[in-house]
Amino acid sequence: NAATGFQREQDSRQAHKHKHKSTGTERQRRSHPTMLLPLLGAPWLAPGPSSARLASPAAMQLQGGSLRTWHSPDPWAEEGGFFLGTEGRPMDANVELWSGPDNTAFRMRVYGENGNLRPVRGTVGMRGRHPRSNAIAVRNAGPLEFPMSDVGVFGGGAEQPSIECLESASTVQGGSLRTYPVGPYVDAVQVLLRSDGLPVNATIEIVQGPNTNRQGIELYTDDGRERPIFYILETPGYGSVVEVRNTGPLEFPIAASVVPHSVGMADESFGGGGYGRGGYGGGGGGGYGG
Repeated sequence: NAATGFQREQDSRQAHKHKHKSTGTERQRRSHPTMLLPLLGAPWLAPGPSSARLASPAAMQLQGGSLRTWHSPDPWAEEGGFFLGTEGRPMDANVELWSGPDNTAFRMRVYGENGNLRPVRGTVGMRGRHPRSNAIAVRNAGPLEFPMSDVGVFGGGAEQPSIECLESASTVQGGSLRTYPVGPYVDAVQVLLRSDGLPVNATIEIVQGPNTNRQGIELYTDDGRERPIFYILETPGYGSVVEVRNTGPLEFPIAASVVPHSVGMADESFGGGGYGRGGYGGGGGGGYGG
């Protein structure tokens, strides 16, 4: 009987010890999700480390002919940003916004002779009927010998237009062309295209010199109000002109804005002197600082 009582006491102690151990493990499992709370503030587009992507959007390499997609886990994201560039080789890429099954809400093609000197930074609106299934796809349409070394798609740090860019819109009727001369001291320009809810079909070209197309963008968006298009384009050198052409029909006018984004030191040999807002009128106007 004494042996039986001792055995029962040992079994009770083992069961009590195992119960406490299981309870501690269960508490640890329950408390583990709280460690993920700081990650909720990360950008809404993946993949890639958030800190590196915000600090330097050029976070990955895309080989010629390959495709990479980024899914949006945040259903309430209103815009997505992208960055495209190379190490100095020509660039030919396609960017698409997939919103819902078999629905390409936005697409663009960008081409240029030097992706390092003239990279492309852009922001596209992502609101629509299928916000939970948004994804951005980037395809390198160039050959295998021309990889894109600087490709990034990101959220929280997406570029936004300035107040001047929002207030200086001019109407471009369907089938018409509008030109914006750029002074030699303007390092980069902001380009914003939108509409009253109609589709936007347009091309943007940077011309430098006679018949010299340095960079071109062909774009389409199904709704210029919900999904306006915003770019920051580099304009190094002298004599650049930004051409915006509405390739849609006459019934689909668009509003275009082109203003300086960054201005360097003016060169007096080019007849410099500060720029004024009225001089950036387009259509062969007086340009800046003339």
